[in-house]
Amino acid sequence: MNAELSRKGSAGGADAAEEPASTPAEIRAELDAPCALPAELIAFYREHGYVHLRQVFSPALLAWYGAEISRQVWRLNTERRPMAERDTYAKAFLQVMNLWRHSPRVEEFVRGRRLARLAAELAGCAGVRLYHDQALYKEAGGGLTPWHADQYYWPLDSDRTLTAWIPLQETPLEMGPLAFAPGSQRVTQGRDLEIGDASEARIAELMKNYALEERAFALGDVSFHSGWTYHRAGPNRTPRPRQVMTIIYMDRDIRLSEPKNSYQRNDHAAWLPGVRVGETAASPLNPELYP
Repeated sequence: MNAELSRKGSAGGADAAEEPASTPAEIRAELDAPCALPAELIAFYREHGYVHLRQVFSPALLAWYGAEISRQVWRLNTERRPMAERDTYAKAFLQVMNLWRHSPRVEEFVRGRRLARLAAELAGCAGVRLYHDQALYKEAGGGLTPWHADQYYWPLDSDRTLTAWIPLQETPLEMGPLAFAPGSQRVTQGRDLEIGDASEARIAELMKNYALEERAFALGDVSFHSGWTYHRAGPNRTPRPRQVMTIIYMDRDIRLSEPKNSYQRNDHAAWLPGVRVGETAASPLNPELYP
């Protein structure tokens, strides 16, 4: 979303400085083990454009990978302005992308097969690739995340895209968990809006006849939402940061489309280097994660 951070986040090569010890076998096994996904939840996702899954990961796994994700966020973050000096977007969260390129442990997490398999099953794909990862840390006192649809930013030729939203702590309503407008993935109005004050006002008007699905996340819960599903998050009214890791998945056969705006042109350069319009979105930065 943020062009400057996109460029910084794609800087090549893993940074293994201070990399902690190897992952315990039981955590590594959990990361890749299948997770039962009932047919009714798949149907719910396809009807409503999102799904909230309970207890996908254990607290031990999230503590293990979350410590390294946080270490990299605080190391790579470039936002230093006081909250009062930032615009609405910058108040919403600290955003650091492609952490998997900076840490072998984060790469291990991003390549985990449990989430990738869930993504493929929800979207009905034979397999999924990585588009990119991004950490979204809403600081204590951080503002709302305005209404938006992610795929405004993505130069991809189908809607078989989805984001896994993975809180690294229990996330009550006052911390600003993700909220969705069920069924909004079929609404085409507002798709030309970047995230900000204008999208908050316009999409809120479009969504006034839609229910707002907002609930707390227990530790271990994960949500998935489609690229065109409208969503937002409230402010963080707690004294602790809301620490969230996200992984964006796409159909392994999805193709690069002609970029429609400056953000899509930036995404083409940052996340799909060397891929030509019409080709499969399969650069070295887009490994196939499942099967």
